[in-house]
Amino acid sequence: MSETMIAVIGGSGIYEIDGLEEATWTTVHTPWGAPSDQILTGRYGGVKMAFLPRHGRGHVHSPTDVPYRANIDALKRLGATDVISVSACGSFREEMAPGDFVIVDQFIDRTFAREKSFFSSGCVAHVSLAHPTCPRLSEACETAAKAAGIKTHRGGTYLAMEGPQFSTLAESKLYREVWGADVIGMTNMPEAKLAREAELCYASIAMVTDYDSWHPDHGEVDVSAIIATLTGNSEKGRALVKGLPALLGPERVPCPHGCDRALDYAIMTAPAKRDPALLAKLDAVAGRVLG
Repeated sequence: MSETMIAVIGGSGIYEIDGLEEATWTTVHTPWGAPSDQILTGRYGGVKMAFLPRHGRGHVHSPTDVPYRANIDALKRLGATDVISVSACGSFREEMAPGDFVIVDQFIDRTFAREKSFFSSGCVAHVSLAHPTCPRLSEACETAAKAAGIKTHRGGTYLAMEGPQFSTLAESKLYREVWGADVIGMTNMPEAKLAREAELCYASIAMVTDYDSWHPDHGEVDVSAIIATLTGNSEKGRALVKGLPALLGPERVPCPHGCDRALDYAIMTAPAKRDPALLAKLDAVAGRVLG
C-alpha cells in the first residue's frame, strides 16, 4: 500500500486550485524538457495533491506545443498515483449541452504533430490502450461531479484534433455522424497514452463549452461564447476536484484494473539490446520494471 497523490492537469480556464494546505509551486526537471509550468503541490482533506496548468499560467502553450511527455514525467516524479485531466471541449450530442461535464472513456486520436510515446528504438514497448481511462478513477470523478450539482454524462468518445483551428463543418459532421464521437478537444492525446505508459491511473473530465460547428441552431464556434461558458465551468471543475480526496483517500491500493501495472509485459527489447541513454530517461516512468 502506498500514499495517494491526486494530480490534476487543468485545461483552458483552470489555472490553479485554491484551498490547498502547504501550497507550493515546485519546479520539476525532466529528461524530456520542462513541463508546461511549475507544479502546485499541497494537501486537501489530508490527501496529497498536485496541480499542473496544461497551457501554463497565462495560457502560453498551444495544444500542439504542450510538452506532454515532460508533464506526465514530472507528475510521476513527484509521486502522482492518479491523474485527472480537466479540459474544455465541443459537443457532438444535443443532450451534452454547454455547461455539462462528460466523463470520457474512449478516444479517437487525430493529432499528428506530437511525440506520443516515451519509448522508441533502443527500448520498444507496447501498452494496451483498449480502455484508455481508469474506471475506478472515472467513477470517483462522476460521484464528485454529481455531489457538486454538475450535470454529468458517464461515458463518451473524445475526438482529439490537432488544432489550433476549430473544425470545418464537413469535419464536424464526419466526426459526429460517421465516426460516432461525442465530444471534441485538442489536448487529451497523447496525454492519455503517456499516462498509461507511465503506469498512472487516468480519468478525463470534458467540460462542454459549445456544439462545435455541426449544430444547425448554433453554427460556427463562437470564441466569446466559449469564454463565457468557461468561466462557469471553471468553478464547477474546482468544486469537483475538491470532492476527490474524500473519495480516493490517503492510502493507495493497487488499481483493480491494472493501470499501475501496464508495463508488466509491454517491453519488447531484450535487456542486452536496450539503449542505456534511453533507459536513463525512463527512470521515472518505467523504473519499476526496468530496475
